[in-house]
Amino acid sequence: MVFIIGLSIVLSIALFYVWLRSRAAARADYIRTYMFPTGLLERLVKLRPELSLKDRQLVARALRQYFLVYLKSGYRHVSMPSQVVDDLWHEFILYTKHYEQFCNKAFGRYMHHTPAAVLGASQRNNDGLRRTWWFACLEENINPRRATRLPLLFALDGKWNIADGFRYEPDCSALRKNGDGTVYCGGDFSDIGAGGSSGNPDSSDSPYSFSDSNDFGGSADSGGDSGSSGCSGGCSGGCGGD
Repeated sequence: MVFIIGLSIVLSIALFYVWLRSRAAARADYIRTYMFPTGLLERLVKLRPELSLKDRQLVARALRQYFLVYLKSGYRHVSMPSQVVDDLWHEFILYTKHYEQFCNKAFGRYMHHTPAAVLGASQRNNDGLRRTWWFACLEENINPRRATRLPLLFALDGKWNIADGFRYEPDCSALRKNGDGTVYCGGDFSDIGAGGSSGNPDSSDSPYSFSDSNDFGGSADSGGDSGSSGCSGGCSGGCGGD
């Protein structure tokens, strides 16, 4: 009898875990295929007139990546590393009904806006950026600890030299030697994690595990999204893509 009860509990837990994974996968698919409201990309032109339609579509793609980061983090605090993607996010929120419907289907809750952020004295902000880096890398099959390029979300401000944007680089030693203090590097951030430890950010509330998300297996970057530029580090900081 005790054995049967124990087996029932184990099966219930297993089925619940499978359900969680299935629901998370469905929400991720929804985010990846979501069509933004008509006219949203045109609103970005007012803020960033230099961006072509193709550029704006790339920003939309990066915003989807950020939403995936939030989903895969288990709805923990994640920071926005790009000013131009933050611009589009803010415009999307102004489409009140569309944004609320999107959040309900994508997360089952409302995702509040937080301004774009860079490394700072606040441990909470640093943890949020590190968490964003980790899951954005996994989304593109990049090893977060030994990346050879930037995920799209971290690349766009530098790619287009956004005036108020954030640049990320894999190796800032030469730039800093020349007095360039506007670049953020993986090495600056790789040892700052949730709870003050290095390594994986805390994902205890996430339906995803670090070993099963794109299975990079601890090796070097195995390639991925062609929309991103090269970089390494496990980081917060900026990029100069082409």
